[in-house]
Amino acid sequence: MQSAARPVSAIPAPRRGRDSPPGGIQAEGPPIIKHLGLAEYAPTYAAMRRFTETRSAATPDELWVLEHAPVYTVGVAGRKEHFPRGSKIPLERVDRGGQITYHGPGQAVVYALVDLAQRSLTVRAMVTAIEQAVINTLAAHDVRAERKSGAPGVYVGGAKIAALGLRVRRGCCYHGVALNVDMDLAPFSAIDPCGYPGLAVTQTSALGVATGTHELGGQLARCIARLIKNK
Repeated sequence: MQSAARPVSAIPAPRRGRDSPPGGIQAEGPPIIKHLGLAEYAPTYAAMRRFTETRSAATPDELWVLEHAPVYTVGVAGRKEHFPRGSKIPLERVDRGGQITYHGPGQAVVYALVDLAQRSLTVRAMVTAIEQAVINTLAAHDVRAERKSGAPGVYVGGAKIAALGLRVRRGCCYHGVALNVDMDLAPFSAIDPCGYPGLAVTQTSALGVATGTHELGGQLARCIARLIKNK
């Protein structure tokens, strides 16, 4: 497994003021991409909520690319029967959709802080764009990935390689997607990933992709930015 990225010391606040587009309306360009390194989950989650609560129509969208220290996160629909069995990894209840998943070093996480209303995007369209960005990113590395009906995320040969979940408040979304790159997959065996008992998971390093977590996360973020730029 590759070494973890450096911890971040601070999470950025929404960008405002003289850098905002004239007229108080957000430009229809691509989101700002920020690489945050290795970040603890709780303060990052708080920062996403704070960003969304305090942003204005003039606040540019952002995509945060990072890795997390080991943590399980459970969405609003989470049920205890899917929770960890005999694990000491911390668990965080959060306000995204979906069930339980695992985050850890070697997983490329991209959080999408996007004003859906400004971009005329529905939640479904945003989810589809994120899934397509994962599919396109993997295709660039000769990995064929696909969606699965009724089960959000991206799969390779029936095994889940990317999980996603969003929350929308005031017409803006946050949370995002986690792509397994080069990580310890064992913690997934202690849960029912995304609420599916026995769901297989995989990662890019097991599929012959040598590109590291930081670079793949950047590629994925840039692909998401392209897909939503002109929506």
